[in-house]
Amino acid sequence: MRHSQAKVHRMFELIEPIATVTFSEVANEAFLALGMRNYWDGYFAGRAAPLGLAPPEVVHAVFYNFADGEVARHIPWVWGKTTPREAIAVRERGSTAALRQRIGQLADSPGLVRVADLATRAAVSAPTEGRVLYAGLRALDVPEEPLARLWHAATLLREHRGDGHNAALVAHGIGGTEAHVLLALSLGMRTEKFGRIHHLPKAQLAAVVDGLRARGLVNAAGGFTDTGRETSERIEALTDELAAPAYDVLDAHELDELIAGLEPVAAAAQSVHD
Repeated sequence: MRHSQAKVHRMFELIEPIATVTFSEVANEAFLALGMRNYWDGYFAGRAAPLGLAPPEVVHAVFYNFADGEVARHIPWVWGKTTPREAIAVRERGSTAALRQRIGQLADSPGLVRVADLATRAAVSAPTEGRVLYAGLRALDVPEEPLARLWHAATLLREHRGDGHNAALVAHGIGGTEAHVLLALSLGMRTEKFGRIHHLPKAQLAAVVDGLRARGLVNAAGGFTDTGRETSERIEALTDELAAPAYDVLDAHELDELIAGLEPVAAAAQSVHD
């Protein structure tokens, strides 16, 4: 059945802190032990592994929002240190360990199996057409251990939504770096202070902002215009709409049960993450 946009968006808020433990120090250390040079080597090895030995141009297109040349600094170099198959296993182990560390006793709570099962039902039910990274993850085996299964399901749902978000950005003519500028502004941050793009050369970042200003999305002070804010909100609404099919397999009671079960887990993961 189709659920309200509010509940679909609430699922995004709940799966995000669970899935993103994969970018934590615990998982990073597992990749460094393989010979990775830094955090970003492990990031690209783990996240791109479901795509196989895809060239950097393909990974850049699928990930969408990295600046030109950033992917190529890591792909294919990382495949000289590990294989996609090994990277997938290392990522799962490291992420599960990180999640267990963050949520403590909740990891062994009686209800976790049910939450993992409901999340997995949703995560493996969505259509894969046009969802490249999600399709790559769907081709992997679902872990048997409940906590690993919950992390895997959250990752599937996150990347399914992310693939849809990229489609929404393309539909609105928003490029990857531009998307980060809009995100920074939606969070009330100056673009030059935003962690995902602050490292870019000032001239490059200024050119992106100037382009958005020329389109009437950013004002002279570097903030949103009304049109810019409306565009950002439309993109987020479309992203939620495109994410909704993943939850159609659950009835209203099951989705409410899943949301209630995820809330303490997400809160525990988020409190450490912050």
